[in-house]
Amino acid sequence: MKLALAGAGAFGRKHLDAIALIDGAEVVSVIDRPGGSQEAVANDYGIAHWSDDLAEALALDTVDAVILATPTQMHASQAIACMEAGKHVLVEIPLADNLADAEAVVETQKRTGKVCMVGHVRRFNPSHQWVHNKIQAGEFSIQHMDVQTFFFRRTNTNALGEARTWTDHLLWHHAAHTIDLFAYQTGEEIVAANILQGPLHPELGIAMDMSIQMQTSGGSLLTLSLSFNNDGPLGTFFRYIGDTGTYVANYDDLITGRDEVIDVSYIDVSMNGIELESREFIAAINEGREPKSSVHHVISCYRHLHALEQQLHA
Repeated sequence: MKLALAGAGAFGRKHLDAIALIDGAEVVSVIDRPGGSQEAVANDYGIAHWSDDLAEALALDTVDAVILATPTQMHASQAIACMEAGKHVLVEIPLADNLADAEAVVETQKRTGKVCMVGHVRRFNPSHQWVHNKIQAGEFSIQHMDVQTFFFRRTNTNALGEARTWTDHLLWHHAAHTIDLFAYQTGEEIVAANILQGPLHPELGIAMDMSIQMQTSGGSLLTLSLSFNNDGPLGTFFRYIGDTGTYVANYDDLITGRDEVIDVSYIDVSMNGIELESREFIAAINEGREPKSSVHHVISCYRHLHALEQQLHA
């Protein structure tokens, strides 16, 4: 499997590290913006081709599939371009920053038949897989998911501390992780939702704090708090409150509500959610099947995000 990576920033490098661990997969091209770090990254990872033009990589016969780790605003148009060029595509979360673009990706996938997967990595983290398996076995039912997504990003910088050329978004990016996971874990339709946001950043023009509440058809609740103003601890903390226990997941780690560590190392072939996401993408292509977080499986999340955004503008 020959892949191209578009986006040589912090998350793109996570994917390069993950692909290096997968037998039979190789990144053969790196693309970034003009003046970006594609040449340096290509040299670091021993990749022969680099460019500032995605179309150049899409024209390569050696490229079977593309991973998009580019700015959010480019995801939908680039995903469509990849499929139109006959390439399978893994789009990092979020699929888009508006519903119309997200739906356009769905339509393109239907027309081209190419694998189009979205990087909803929480479906793959061993911690969340453990909870999912327990739910599927009928041993646990979610009564309430209480989630905190906290970062300290009062300036427009990425995870490497470098200046960003684009603006991140609490709703369309960070809330997407949790809303999709809530629906996936409960297996129920979200029937009620509410959102509040704090003041907009005077320069970035985005809300720095947000509160979202949801309920499923079966009565399960979601309470989601998000902030770019929080000065530590950072990350996303998922508290699953259920009928038979309480579990707290932080990325690939899991503890009980009493701080007892749960061993999830046996759940999958890796403890790295990004690697597991990449493995699923490659396996789906090789096996000719729909991946676990295909664009069709996650599009309902973006419809909910759109409805929440409409509440804010009402």
